[in-house]
Parts: sequence; structure tokens; C-alpha cells
Amino acid sequence: MARFPVSPEKEAQLLSRMQRLGLQEADLEENFIRGSGPGGQKINKSSSCVQLRHLPSGLEVRCQQERSQAMNRFLARRLLCDRIEAQVLGAQSEEQQQREKIRRQKRRRSRRAKQKVLADKKKRSEIKALRRGPASQD
Repeated sequence: MARFPVSPEKEAQLLSRMQRLGLQEADLEENFIRGSGPGGQKINKSSSCVQLRHLPSGLEVRCQQERSQAMNRFLARRLLCDRIEAQVLGAQSEEQQQREKIRRQKRRRSRRAKQKVLADKKKRSEIKALRRGPASQD
């Protein structure tokens, strides 16, 4: 029996991920509220925004990415899993790894590394210089 309007594979992935993180449906408090932003009469009359709170950790997420309440329920659970995973795994989380990668890229090179890069460039330029034909004597 499908609970969310997604493929059974995606639903199974979400449920296994929730189980792996120790999330249970009983620990979740789900509220449906009216969304905000552009949308006119539809957004003002329907409660398609999903507010999901994980009671043990106190984490709360809101999702109104789609017009469908059922789809927002699925996306809110996925977002909650992301947040809890980031909290549990800390430095191992994908987001943290991305930050570290950018930090490493922005870090200044040491003097020795700069010398090595410049030496490689000089060597490469010498190789390319050999490809040139003789200069014209006009």
C-alpha cells in the first residue's frame, strides 16, 4: 500500500533511511498549515504546507515545495532525514565534506607548493617553445 505519491522504490528508500536513522512515525508530529508566498486563491485556501517535528530531537521542518500535500509530506520526511543525518554524522555528512572541500580549495598554497607549480609551468613552456617554428627575419 503506497502512502506517498512516489514510486514504491523511492518510498522504500525513505522508509529504510528513516529506520537506519532511528526515526519512527510515532516520534513525528505532523501539522498541515496554509502556505505562504505567491499562488493566489489556491495558496490562501488550502493547507498544503507540511510542518514536521521530531519530538525526541526537537528538530522541525516545513515543506511547501509542491502543490500536493501528499508530496510535501514525503519531501518533509526526506528533509528531516537530511537534517538528522547531518546532526548525527557531523563531520562525516555530505554537506560538511563540501564545506571542507571549498575551504581546502581557497586555502593559500605553501611556498614549496608554489615553487613546484611554477617549476612545472616553466618546464611546460619549454616543451611548447620547441614546437614553434623558426622566427621569421623580416
